[in-house]
Amino acid sequence: MSFTKVAVLGLGKVGHLAAELLQASGFEVTGIDARAVKAPFATKVADLTDTKGLAEVLKGQEAILSCLPYHLNIGVSTVAHGLGLHYFDLTEDVPTTKHIRELAKTSKGLMAPQCGLAPGFVGIVGAHLAEQFDKVRSIRLRVGALPQNPTGLLGYAFNWSPEGVVNEYLNDCDVIEEGVQKTVSAMEWLETIYIDGMQLEAFTTSGGLGTMTETYADRIENLDYKTMRYPGHVKLMNFFFHELLMRENRAEAGRILTNAKPPVDEDVVYVHVAAEGMTGGQMRRKEFVRAYYPIEIGGKSRTAIAWTTSASVVAVIEMVKAGKLPQKGFLKQEEIPLEPYLATRTGNYYNIGHRSRHA
Repeated sequence: MSFTKVAVLGLGKVGHLAAELLQASGFEVTGIDARAVKAPFATKVADLTDTKGLAEVLKGQEAILSCLPYHLNIGVSTVAHGLGLHYFDLTEDVPTTKHIRELAKTSKGLMAPQCGLAPGFVGIVGAHLAEQFDKVRSIRLRVGALPQNPTGLLGYAFNWSPEGVVNEYLNDCDVIEEGVQKTVSAMEWLETIYIDGMQLEAFTTSGGLGTMTETYADRIENLDYKTMRYPGHVKLMNFFFHELLMRENRAEAGRILTNAKPPVDEDVVYVHVAAEGMTGGQMRRKEFVRAYYPIEIGGKSRTAIAWTTSASVVAVIEMVKAGKLPQKGFLKQEEIPLEPYLATRTGNYYNIGHRSRHA
């Protein structure tokens, strides 16, 4: 079922850019937000917490992309299901995804959550590397969205939703360890990684694997997702959340951290995906390592985290429109083939948006 009409809910940096990219790819876009927004596409103002009212606003649409805070996506996905629309979002929240999976059992359209950077793009890359082995031993996914020029001991800037970051740092993390599916605590399993000579630390955070532990259960020995930060970050965040008990007030924790480390324009997204396994009787390792920087889109400079997240979901929507992905049911990110994804108009930004730090 080809479609052209897409409603984008939530017009922050990511949502606004996703709407622009969809329009540039030939979609008829309507942006919907709780406040009036100036945009080069049609917009509406609506109460996004009112599901009955939202159902009225969305009549006539063919697909929904939710770029809203994760806690609103249960309501939005339920409305999309009721209207028989395709549904896409960027959530890393596990309970939200479980709800959407239930809806997908009876959906008329495709239900595709977790279409961002992680979960999303890195899972597509990880599955692509794994397919190149006769037998896979491990898949390790690592992502870091960071300021290029960090200051202070934390070495961080909140270019992403504070709610999302706090959840990732506190919620339990799905892994496969020695062939066993389990959950482990966040901000553990600390390791050192170097990308282009830059030293980073990586530690467990929740949500980044999406549905991969289920997909690779009984097929793989080790699978995990970690967030990358500059050295020393995780020790301070453990102190903040656990010793100062800020884990007991997540909203206040997010407010304090965002106030202390506001967003920056000069950011970088590091991606380090590696798979190991047997091929031709030999143990081998394959890696996909990139540093993505701000690029110009539509005459404006876009932060690395904004364009990598927006481009990821828009590339998936392009593939669904073109009939290269399922048209109904539930979509797992690791089922999306990497090469056709990168060959879409928007997915191509991943080919052109990375460079060496020394270039």
